[in-house]
Amino acid sequence: MAEIGKLYLVPTPVGNLKDITLRALEILKETDIVLAEDTRNTGMLLKHYEISKPMQSYHAHNEHDKYKDVLNQLMAGKNMALVTDAGTPGISDPGFLIVRECYKNNIKVECLPGATAFVPALVKSGLPCDRFVFEGFMPVKKGRKTRFELLQSETRTMIFYESPYKLPTFLKDSALYFGSDRPVSVSREISKLFEETVNGTIEEVIKHFETKAPKGEFVIVMEGKKDA
Repeated sequence: MAEIGKLYLVPTPVGNLKDITLRALEILKETDIVLAEDTRNTGMLLKHYEISKPMQSYHAHNEHDKYKDVLNQLMAGKNMALVTDAGTPGISDPGFLIVRECYKNNIKVECLPGATAFVPALVKSGLPCDRFVFEGFMPVKKGRKTRFELLQSETRTMIFYESPYKLPTFLKDSALYFGSDRPVSVSREISKLFEETVNGTIEEVIKHFETKAPKGEFVIVMEGKKDA
C-alpha cells in the first residue's frame, strides 16, 4: 500500500514575482501535482521559474466537487501543492475546505510562510497593528448591513479586501457606519509597479478616489473604535 501523500499550502507572489521563497520553489519542483486557482496564472509563474509540473484546477467554484478527488489522490500517495492566483491559500481564497477534510482523513498538511497582501498594507498603514481583525470581502447584499453594524463596536484595527468597482460603495458605507472622520489607509497593487497607499479620514479618501478612478485590487485598513 502506497504511503499517504502530503498537502502543501504554498504562498505565491501578490505582485512582484521575486516575492516567493526558496522553499516554495523547492516544494513546487518536488511535488507531484499543483492545484491551481487559475492554471493560466500559475502556469506563467511556473514557466518564469522553469518549473514543469502537472496542474489541476481547484477554485471557489469547483472545490466542493473537487476535494474528494484530491483526497483520493493524496490517499494514493501523491504529494500535492495548493496555490492561489496570489498570496496564501485560505486567506479569502480556496483552502479551508480541503485542509479540514485532510485532517479528518489523517492526511498531513504543511503551510509554508510567505506572501499575504494584507500584512504589508497593515504594517505600513500607520494604524495600530498589535491587535487587528481580518474581515476580507464584505457581503455584497445579504448580511452586509448586519456585518457593518457588528463592526461598529470593534476596537481593533480592521482589514478588508475590495475590488476597484466596489471600493466607492464600501467607503461610503464605512462613512455611514463608522463616521466620515474615521482614519483609514487604502493600499492598492501591493508590490507592483503602481503600488499606492492613500491615508486619511474616510471622507478624505472618498474625495481622492472621486478624482482618481480606483484601479487594481485594494486592501483597506480601518482604525477601530476609540475606547471611551
